[in-house]
Amino acid sequence: MPTLDHDHCYSIVQNADRRFDGWFVTAVRTTGIYCRPSCPAITPKRTNVEFHHTAAAAQQRGFRACKRCRPDASPGSPEWNFRQDLIGRAMRLIADGAVERDGVPGLAKQLGYSERHLNRVMTNELGAGPLAIARAHRAHTARLLIETTAMTFIDIAFAAGFGSVRQFNDTVREVFGCSPTELRVKRSSASQALTAGEVTLRLPTRQPFAGDELLAFLGAHAIPGVESWDGSTFAQVLTLPHGQGVVGLRAGDDHVEARVRLAEWADLATAVQRIRRLLDLDADPQAVDAALAADPRFAPLVARVPGRRASASADPVQTALRAVVGQQVSLAGARTVTGRLAVALGDPLDPALGVGYGLTHAFPTVERLAEAPDELFAMPAARRDTVRRLAAAVAGGSVVLDAGSDPHTARDQLLALKGIGPWTADYVMMRGLGHPDVFLCTDLVAVNALTALGLTIDDTSEWAPWRSYALHHLWASLGTLDAAAAAATRPRKDNL
Repeated sequence: MPTLDHDHCYSIVQNADRRFDGWFVTAVRTTGIYCRPSCPAITPKRTNVEFHHTAAAAQQRGFRACKRCRPDASPGSPEWNFRQDLIGRAMRLIADGAVERDGVPGLAKQLGYSERHLNRVMTNELGAGPLAIARAHRAHTARLLIETTAMTFIDIAFAAGFGSVRQFNDTVREVFGCSPTELRVKRSSASQALTAGEVTLRLPTRQPFAGDELLAFLGAHAIPGVESWDGSTFAQVLTLPHGQGVVGLRAGDDHVEARVRLAEWADLATAVQRIRRLLDLDADPQAVDAALAADPRFAPLVARVPGRRASASADPVQTALRAVVGQQVSLAGARTVTGRLAVALGDPLDPALGVGYGLTHAFPTVERLAEAPDELFAMPAARRDTVRRLAAAVAGGSVVLDAGSDPHTARDQLLALKGIGPWTADYVMMRGLGHPDVFLCTDLVAVNALTALGLTIDDTSEWAPWRSYALHHLWASLGTLDAAAAAATRPRKDNL
């Protein structure tokens, strides 16, 4: 990430430009608080402010979060969507809860660097190390739960990832300048957990936001028993570090309503981050739309649905396995086959978690898929063997698919497996790992959509670095919500 241009940042603050919320924070020396760029307060003097890439960096320097603009509640920086270097990978893993699960040593090991090197690189570039950044994430989660739910402070402390209630109390006081009890006074009486183990959250997103189209896209892929779609709510079973979870998602004008049910509150922060990746909520839609609309031949698609998102995945491994199962069959066929595998091999879902959504099972683990008997795979032997091969490779560590994976390295690992070709590997890069600049050149739906616009594959280079978003527009332009569906009805030679 380049050094912040303070003159440019100050100009953004003067204009209260909401587009840059989440990109950086403004710390005011005279008040000791930090704000999002669009804070409605009177603009401070230029000589009294400093700018930081992250809230954690501002907190490290003793600044408290503004109670008016709530900078901790702004959408995340879109920078982490497409940065594939050490910093980007580390930030995604920290948001996924890697520090809470394995500590900074475990995070460094997962990234392939020493703990000292990781701390040095992150502190030099971001102004805060991994532990401070994880602490800022915990503080945000705690505030969200204090102000929007009726959960006890003990439950909130552990749901946010704190090791003790005392640590929770101290952090809230330091970051927000008041106690948890004082924060809760502001809570609306209507905002509360609906049932035991459930909480409803409003997840912010940048505008414009094509939320209905996004959920319909996910609904078109729903695996019976694991996911559901009723035309307004998309629900999914989540496999999380400490147990199962279920989320029901509904699109709002400037947010997504997420009703989250968990077996263990300690998984809440991880669940929320995975939902944000699934829905691409931290994207910069204005930058994407402006770049794609600069091509006059493509501009009508952008104007038709501004703010279209490129959905990633709550579980990259699951996405990869589903892509292989769906090779050379229709969407309906792939959903049926995958649903049967889930029932046969997935852990049954606690009925209390799935009530109201018709969800019954978690997606099968790679260990069970790798060892499953032939009769459970209603597919050709070659594809069955590819599923097992991929599952075994993930279980053995030769293929790594998680929030911190380098997409190009993961692509090479996938292509090394027999039965996986460029289309599948690129699809996993885009949908599984959330890469914003992937175009499936052999995808028949995309090729047909290009032809309808009088374009060719060569023209797609103009849409970098947002070709994943362009691909979603093209799929939708032919009346299909599914990426693999139409293309998979015809054989793709690279996957044979």
